[in-house]
Amino acid sequence: MPRKSIAAGAALILVAGFLTLFTTGGARFAVGLMLRPIVDDLGWVRSDIGLAVALFQVVSAAAMFAAGYLADRSGPRLVLTGGLVVSGIGIGLMSLMTSPWHALVLYGVIFALGSGAASLIPVSVMVTRAFPQRTGIANAVVISGMSAGQLVMIAGLAALLLTVEWRSIYVLLGIIHLALVPLLIIAIPKTTSAQSKAARPADGLGIADAARTRQFWLLLVIYAICGLDDFFVSTHVVAFAQDRGVGAFLAGNLLAMMGLTGLIGVVVAGAFSDRSGPVWPTAIAFIARVAVFALIMVDQSTISVAAFALVFGATLMVTAPLTAIFVAQNFGTRHLGALTGLITMVHNVFGGFGAYLGAAVFDGTGTYDIAFAVMFGSSVLALLLTAMLRKPGVAAV
Repeated sequence: MPRKSIAAGAALILVAGFLTLFTTGGARFAVGLMLRPIVDDLGWVRSDIGLAVALFQVVSAAAMFAAGYLADRSGPRLVLTGGLVVSGIGIGLMSLMTSPWHALVLYGVIFALGSGAASLIPVSVMVTRAFPQRTGIANAVVISGMSAGQLVMIAGLAALLLTVEWRSIYVLLGIIHLALVPLLIIAIPKTTSAQSKAARPADGLGIADAARTRQFWLLLVIYAICGLDDFFVSTHVVAFAQDRGVGAFLAGNLLAMMGLTGLIGVVVAGAFSDRSGPVWPTAIAFIARVAVFALIMVDQSTISVAAFALVFGATLMVTAPLTAIFVAQNFGTRHLGALTGLITMVHNVFGGFGAYLGAAVFDGTGTYDIAFAVMFGSSVLALLLTAMLRKPGVAAV
């Protein structure tokens, strides 16, 4: 195949992956933007939304693992397009919610299944195999779509929320998901099961063999803590800022600006990992988290809230492009989708617990103080465990 055609195909893969994560990333964070409007309008408590987010994390995590398994065997196009259809239907129907169980079914199950399929796992498999030499920066560029989606979509939705009700926002999000499907069908080449199987490397550990290594369990715990932090903050930071006297529009844009700092953080981490490996970017991210959780525990002024959000935002997506690199370095790439899916599943399951924990703590105490203390302690632990990761060779069977 001519070199120009190969380059064009690789570029289309980057575009397709970026647009997918731009859409699903922005939509996923929208629940934090609309937490208070929904609760105030329907007379719910924050735990009603927190429980739906927790269920979303568990279901989407299982869907991510399944998506990685399928991407290894049948290619990413069907997985990604099917996921966008299901998630578009689920999030669009959230405009009809009237009872807490509606949020559980529509957000926690239907949208979660679609979002888990149209996720960074099949995208990372697709990109890692298309860019075997510059894996870190390629994954960082495409995964930056999640941060860009958070920045652009949340800023736009925050402005729109001043003139329309939250129900209209969910209708719009559903339309955006469905509109992207034809573009992905064009951009991602169709791959048969035989072609996908032939493209898979011969060497690499499966889940059972990987589970016999220390690296596997260290990575699971580190990613579990990362998810705990991530979804506690992304779900509650807007409501927390408003509780501390920040206006609704400014608080919403604070979440959007986290997307900007996250965009910077993920690209820098990806480029850094190509030179130094994934351990150092991960450690630096947790050092930053320890610092900002310590800050917000002692000072909750407007300036400190803004500093907390923006610095944490810079760490929010750092580990996402590093997952595939950790797996490739430690276990090989034959089962890349299944292993990255499993690690991300653990990340998201604990993310659901973090989202619900924040809501339960607030409903029980009227503040997030205890939750911040938990996140501080867990980040310290994650930093210590990251320091225990030794530089591995590529595993093989």
